[in-house]
Amino acid sequence: MQLLVWHVHGSWCTSFVQGGHTYLLPYVDTEDPWGRGRCGRDWPDNAIDVPVDSLRDTEIDVVVLQRPEELALTERWLGRRPGIDVPAVYVEHNAPRERAATTRHPLADRGDIVLAHVTHFNELMWDNGIAPTVVIPHGIVDPGYQYTGELPHSAVLINEPVRRNRIVGTDLLPVFAEAAPVDLYGMGLDGLEIPGVTPVGDLGQTALHREMALRRVYVHTARWTSLGLSLLEAMQLGMPVAAVASTEVATAVPPEAGFVSTDVTMLVEGVRTLLEQPELAVRMGKSAREYALTHYGLDAFLRNWDNLLHRVLP
Repeated sequence: MQLLVWHVHGSWCTSFVQGGHTYLLPYVDTEDPWGRGRCGRDWPDNAIDVPVDSLRDTEIDVVVLQRPEELALTERWLGRRPGIDVPAVYVEHNAPRERAATTRHPLADRGDIVLAHVTHFNELMWDNGIAPTVVIPHGIVDPGYQYTGELPHSAVLINEPVRRNRIVGTDLLPVFAEAAPVDLYGMGLDGLEIPGVTPVGDLGQTALHREMALRRVYVHTARWTSLGLSLLEAMQLGMPVAAVASTEVATAVPPEAGFVSTDVTMLVEGVRTLLEQPELAVRMGKSAREYALTHYGLDAFLRNWDNLLHRVLP
């Protein structure tokens, strides 16, 4: 198929474009949020930058929407209405922002566009209205077992921790830093000054995985985001986990893979335990990898997407 899809979430899109279709990425400029194209990503050749002004003359089988504004963009750029003139699905990456259980989804009044949630938690919490829904869990490209845990540090990945603060648990970092030095990765770290926390910055994926795997434990602090792909990547790397039991995390990390709780004191003690018992960290990390490969592997992800895409074709 020829799929129109925006480059919104780099990690999710990296997995999505591994399938057997042609992925048309609207291109204006790499800094344009509505037309980033590949943006220099090391993706397969079937992920293609398409100038926006040529989309009207491009054959498109299905439009893969991810933001409400893309409904109008599709109609303007293609001259076709998504869900009416061209088949469309809408990927919901996020949990509802304002009210946990009563926020109505922007597509709640549309019965002609399938709403694909990335977690069961998201599907449960959004008011989906009459929109048909499906859950397609994340699947990631296996980074391979890389864990050594030789550095008695915690690895944390948070994008824009200053701006997002409590949503992503930035305020919890000083507490975890009492148990082990925290090495923080991600975008938008300027202005972050927390004793015991070293802002490393935004690394390329290969370098990031290598650096993470040197750390003893991966700490996931988010209170209210969807299931972070960095958490799944850490598990597939073979890292044990200490994670706040919010949103989908409680079902994504089994007990044998680390420590999951809403009790931050317990999580901090879990980090200390892993520092003191590196053999336990290795065992938990191997369990984490096995679970993540089974439940968040790439093959199942692509197969589920193929099933949905064929379902929406006329």
